[in-house]
Amino acid sequence: MAISQNNLVRLVLFIVAFGLIVPKWASAQGITGAPPPVAYTSVNELNGILTQLQQTAQSMQANLQKARIEKWKTDGATKRQTQANVDSLKRNLQSALPDMITELNNKPEDTGASFKLYRNLDALYDVFGSVVESAGAFGSKDEFQSLSNDMSGLESARRSLGERVQKLTADKEEELTRLRAQVKTLSAGPPPPPKKTVIDDTDTAKKPPAKKKVTKPKPAASPTAAPPTPSPTK
Repeated sequence: MAISQNNLVRLVLFIVAFGLIVPKWASAQGITGAPPPVAYTSVNELNGILTQLQQTAQSMQANLQKARIEKWKTDGATKRQTQANVDSLKRNLQSALPDMITELNNKPEDTGASFKLYRNLDALYDVFGSVVESAGAFGSKDEFQSLSNDMSGLESARRSLGERVQKLTADKEEELTRLRAQVKTLSAGPPPPPKKTVIDDTDTAKKPPAKKKVTKPKPAASPTAAPPTPSPTK
C-alpha cells in the first residue's frame, strides 16, 4: 500500500527519533551490539541510484551554464527570476547535493540521510522544472531539449530514491515493532521467584529426641510356703 508524502515524513521523523532514543536506553541497560552488515543487494541498488544522480547533476550544471537567459524573448523580471533560480540550482548541485550523496554513501540504509537527500531532490525538481518551463517558452530549441533530458534524469533518480525510502521505512517500522516488544519485556523485569514454604524447625533441633521408657519385667513371685502340718497326738 502506498504511503502519502505527509505520512512518510511523519513516519521517517518518528523512526529517526526512536532510533536515537533506543540505543541510549539499551546502553543504559547494558545492552550492546554492532549493527548488522548492510546487504549487498541494498548497497548495489543505492549505488545505481547515486551514479545516475551524479551523472544527471553534472549534465544539469553544464547545460545551465550554457543557457543564455539574457537572450530569451521575455521581460526583464522573468529573466532576473530565472537567473536567480539557475544560480540557486548551481549552488545546490555544487555543494549541498555532493555532501548529501557522500553522507548516504557512508550510511547506505540510514533513513534520515536517505530522506534528507530525497527532500533535496524534491526541491531541485520544483525549481529546475520552472527553469525548463521557461526555457521551453522563451529559450532556444536546443536549450529546452538539453534541459528537458536533464529533467527526465532527475525525475528518474528522484522516483527511484523515493521508492527506496518507502521500502526502508517499512523495514524500519517492522524493526521498531520488534524493539517495542523487547523494550516492554525488558522494562517489566524478571518474573518474581516462586514462593517457598519454610518450616521452622528451630525448637525441634534444640530438643533431643525423647528417650523411650523401658519397663523392666517384674520378677516372678516365689511360691508361698505351706503352713506346717500339726503332728498327731499320741
